[in-house]
Amino acid sequence: MVLDQLAAYCEKAQANGVVEIALTEHLHRFTQITDVVGNFWEGTPGEAHLEASMASYFDHHVQADLEAYVELCLEAKRQGLPVVMGMEVDYYRGQMDAVSQLLAQYPFDVLLGSIHWIGIWQFDDVDGQLAMSEWKARDVDHCWDAYTEALEELAATKTCDVLAHPDLVKVAGYRPKSTTEWWDRIADAAASSKMAAEVSSAGWRKPANELYPAPGLLDRLVARGVPLTTASDAHKLDHVADRAGDLFTVLQDAGVTELQGFTAREGRSVPLAKKLD
Repeated sequence: MVLDQLAAYCEKAQANGVVEIALTEHLHRFTQITDVVGNFWEGTPGEAHLEASMASYFDHHVQADLEAYVELCLEAKRQGLPVVMGMEVDYYRGQMDAVSQLLAQYPFDVLLGSIHWIGIWQFDDVDGQLAMSEWKARDVDHCWDAYTEALEELAATKTCDVLAHPDLVKVAGYRPKSTTEWWDRIADAAASSKMAAEVSSAGWRKPANELYPAPGLLDRLVARGVPLTTASDAHKLDHVADRAGDLFTVLQDAGVTELQGFTAREGRSVPLAKKLD
């Protein structure tokens, strides 16, 4: 059944001009990660009011087996589906060496690095009342600064190959008056770490109503020679290759002629596909 779902994802992607998709489940969904990072949310200074929420989140999501996931991805490849085996790796401050050791045991093609919480605040839970109330209680500039610092630290560890949705901090629609400082720092982090950056249509489906990265950040990434990947961050079939044509137009307008693919965590150049009519 799951392989049938993957086949349907691939079919829809190819119908929209996307010839290969990366399977990138979140690492925090697998029981093996708890042996590595433990209850990292406990004892976070000033955030005791968020501990119960984070504990509940992990209790709900940490259900899958990493070995089974890897075998599913490999079987999809054996059956000829145009997929690469990946993982979206959330950032755990001070624990990425141990995370890297866990991931090194498996034949991944690509690892995405992402920031989904600041401290233990799940800032991108746009449907969660507690998470969104924090946006009203916190200084927006401070939030952007804390997010960018975490992204810089993640990039510096060189654990992953791609920075996923690099300006996710805007997801709820809260932006500082000027984003210049943070855009520069994000682009510099990607360039200095030799990581690629993801261009994702998912932001158009969020309150931010803007692709990741914003046009100004995309221009900085291109200027610094950062390789790019594309994504729709599809959690369901309807979102596979979402607005692929619009992504093509944005990339073409930014002067991008090629994307970065990955095999066995080695980058490879992929010409920017011709837009479908």
